[in-house]
Amino acid sequence: MVDLPGITRVPINGQPESIYEQISEMIMEYIRPEESIILNVLSATVDFSTCESIRMSQMVDKRGRRTLAVVTKADKAPEGLLEKVTADDVNIGLGFVCVRNRIGDETYEEARQEEANLFATHPLLSKIDKSSVGVPVLAQKLTQIQATITAKYLPDIVMKINNKLDANVAELKTMPKNLSSVEDAIMAFVEIMGSAKESLRRVLLRGEIDEYLDEDDMYFTARLAKMLNQYYDELQNGSENNLTTNFLLEEMEVLEEFEGIDLPDFLPRTAFLILLQRKVKGISSKPPSFMGRVWDYIEGIVIRALMRHSKNYPQLQSSARRAASNLINKMKGRTLHRMMKIVEMEKLTDYTCNPEYLLERNKLMAQQDYFFSCYKSYDSISLEGIGFVKTVHLRNHNQQLLRQAFDLKRRMIPYWKIVLRRFVDSVALHLQFSMQNLVDKEMEKEIRGEWTGRGIKRMMEETPEVAEKREELNRSIKQLRESAEVVAKFMDWIATDGDGND
Repeated sequence: MVDLPGITRVPINGQPESIYEQISEMIMEYIRPEESIILNVLSATVDFSTCESIRMSQMVDKRGRRTLAVVTKADKAPEGLLEKVTADDVNIGLGFVCVRNRIGDETYEEARQEEANLFATHPLLSKIDKSSVGVPVLAQKLTQIQATITAKYLPDIVMKINNKLDANVAELKTMPKNLSSVEDAIMAFVEIMGSAKESLRRVLLRGEIDEYLDEDDMYFTARLAKMLNQYYDELQNGSENNLTTNFLLEEMEVLEEFEGIDLPDFLPRTAFLILLQRKVKGISSKPPSFMGRVWDYIEGIVIRALMRHSKNYPQLQSSARRAASNLINKMKGRTLHRMMKIVEMEKLTDYTCNPEYLLERNKLMAQQDYFFSCYKSYDSISLEGIGFVKTVHLRNHNQQLLRQAFDLKRRMIPYWKIVLRRFVDSVALHLQFSMQNLVDKEMEKEIRGEWTGRGIKRMMEETPEVAEKREELNRSIKQLRESAEVVAKFMDWIATDGDGND
């Protein structure tokens, strides 16, 4: 039972200007819930229809189904009281109970005796039905009403208690364990790292996304495949792959620069290597740039997984984030070093065992006679595997040099395609190998290294906020279980003695 303050309209004695609004809102907060009983206290000396409390109760209980009115000071204004309570112009659904206030030093027993005499002997008040007068009647009515409303809402109350209890227990289980020893801390760390590593295996190596269905950035294998395809497109779309512009000019220039005392049909290997080195140099900045983008993406995934599985340990999170960034930077450096080695190797070596090289070279060789029979007669010629090439600029050149240039071109075209694929394939294989090492070995090792001089137990200590939350949940669970027991007993009482006669 909550005794709410009377409504004050005019501030006095330093009360705030908003005293009326504050009290009104306080009253509304208590009378608004459907399970509340509104006990409206009215003075017999006033017109009920003008009472502010009646207006407020009608706002939340229009039909008066949970409103009971207590009429005080019945002995001060007995005239017309019977008509006021029987007419019920203000719609008090649970009825009126008229009472006499204690006067002076009357004891409770004396006051009740005087009240009984008043309603039994007073010429006007004695006409009011005995079921609507006296504090004892009020107490009995309140008990019956309370039992009825409580019984009505008990199933909902029980459900809310159980739901809240289940939610609190579940939340408590998700909280970090209260680590009391170094052994506990190590076990917790091993569990965290095990779950984080398995999560990264699924995302980075197996392409499983069930853990991150709503996070598109975690669809790594699909994203990596797309990035590799884009990388291959970048390599192919460079100026080094333009086969039709100034057809054969670069080849002839190189052949003239490296002309030696050779047989007339001998193609110098040096010329081929110079052209190859120029092409490799032209794309040498693309592999490091691509690897940088990929490792930045991997770093985001690794950190997100670590943060997800160590969310209950802020001290570990900061250390894990720092270790992950350091490790990714190291692995990025190793990858860039490896890619530069691959670039240098491609400059120095012209070798492949890929059968496609000979197949495509022979296709281009088969067009050589056709080209030299037509290049002086037509301004442009269509060559399979190359496209339309202009020929006007070639007519004044030595045909032997042109033939050597064409031979150089037909060798370089299929070989360069293989080189570009090797750049992509080597990146893909190296990334897979690096990520396997990252997950299986290096990540945990790097994070452990962050603890040097710090101590694992201190890093796993729970923060004051977590400790307070744990205590709050335990306290709430205890109270909810006690409440559930009380409600269960009350429901048993209603089932056996709920008729109000006990």
